[in-house]
Amino acid sequence: MQEFVYIIASVLFILGLKRLGSAGTARQGNMLSACGMGLAVVATLVGSGFSWIWILLGIAIGSAIGAVAAKKVPMTGMPEMVALFNGSGGIASLFVGWASQVNPPGGQLTVAQAIPLYLAVVIGGVTFTGSMIAYLKLSEKIDGKPVQFKGQQIISIALLGALLAGGLLFTFNFSGVWIVLAVLLSFAFGVMVVIPIGGADMPVVIALLNSYSGLAACAAGFIISNTVLIVAGALVGASGLILTGIMCKAMNRSLSNVLFSGFGSADAGGAGKDVEGEAKPISADDTYYILESASSVVFVPGYGMAVAQAQHAVKELGALLEANGCEVSFAIHPVAGRMPGHMNVLLAEADVPYEQLVEPDDVNPNMAATDVAIVIGANDVVNPAARTDETSPLWGMPIINVDLAKTCIVLKRSLRPGYAGVENPLFFCENTRMLLGDAKASVQALVTAFKE
Repeated sequence: MQEFVYIIASVLFILGLKRLGSAGTARQGNMLSACGMGLAVVATLVGSGFSWIWILLGIAIGSAIGAVAAKKVPMTGMPEMVALFNGSGGIASLFVGWASQVNPPGGQLTVAQAIPLYLAVVIGGVTFTGSMIAYLKLSEKIDGKPVQFKGQQIISIALLGALLAGGLLFTFNFSGVWIVLAVLLSFAFGVMVVIPIGGADMPVVIALLNSYSGLAACAAGFIISNTVLIVAGALVGASGLILTGIMCKAMNRSLSNVLFSGFGSADAGGAGKDVEGEAKPISADDTYYILESASSVVFVPGYGMAVAQAQHAVKELGALLEANGCEVSFAIHPVAGRMPGHMNVLLAEADVPYEQLVEPDDVNPNMAATDVAIVIGANDVVNPAARTDETSPLWGMPIINVDLAKTCIVLKRSLRPGYAGVENPLFFCENTRMLLGDAKASVQALVTAFKE
């Protein structure tokens, strides 16, 4: 009966993951997956024979923390929250592996158990400390710029070699010494993997660490012969790798380039041409007159919209433009924000119609015919240097071509570069106007102008 319930749970995971592929069905997919996990937990507990007191206490504590976090963490803190989720999954798998070495399933370890046990410990440890570094960078508790030093890659290779050697030795004698060593080395390796990665590459890192947490869980499932854990871990691992590939493609970069190039550091490559020209500021009143006469408007949201919590005001402005006879769409770049799907989540929270969300490939061919492109806090994903300057670190990255629109309105607090630290010539284009200030206040001023 337990295995039968596991099959049902696995089917719910697969159906849930499938429905997560569309914004319109994502909530249903989330609920299906949650129901599957609920069934899996109950089936495991019924057949475990463990004392339920500690299990229920753990569920109560974890549920309380999750409920408070879900209510209290702002949308701007969601990337950090996802990093903590990944790290939690990694450390949980590490503990399963470590506990299995101390108290082997079946009373005695076998080589077939020792290999996934060691993998669970190593991948879990790397995921945990890597995710913690990602959390600290995303929350700006430490500098988000790449940290690089002489001999860094040699140290990383030495750590990896030591982990491989430790795994080989562990399969011969199953000694706990090798597990303790693996924990320490994997913690150090996780730090070394993430510190040289710049803040602009964090969406890729989040996706990759998510994949690692799934692989660690999958390995833990093999240790304790838990079918549903193997299936769930494999799904998370595979989907995370696919998402990582999508993120890399969106930046026209390889995964090795993301992990080892130190994007954003002083020695990461070309600095780009000097930006020349003068920015042209505009007031909210003058912006209103431009928008009032526009027949097509494309919004391009970025992390600045998340910081300003402007998504609801943006949705209201979009509705007013539609009521004025304007065609409105929202162009979403895959790496806009600090995690995959960040802008989609923000706009979904504001109930922006899913059919208005478009990808760069869909909006770029028509950008030259677009009356107004409104950039709200985005920077690197609209930087024309990626298309025009071969010396720019962004060169070759697919962007949203807002500079080709008839008029481009950029909402920013200042003319400072984006998270990648690359100067943006968009701010000085002839057809660009800078509406400086808090994005939410600026959009609300436009909403008020339309209502009046």
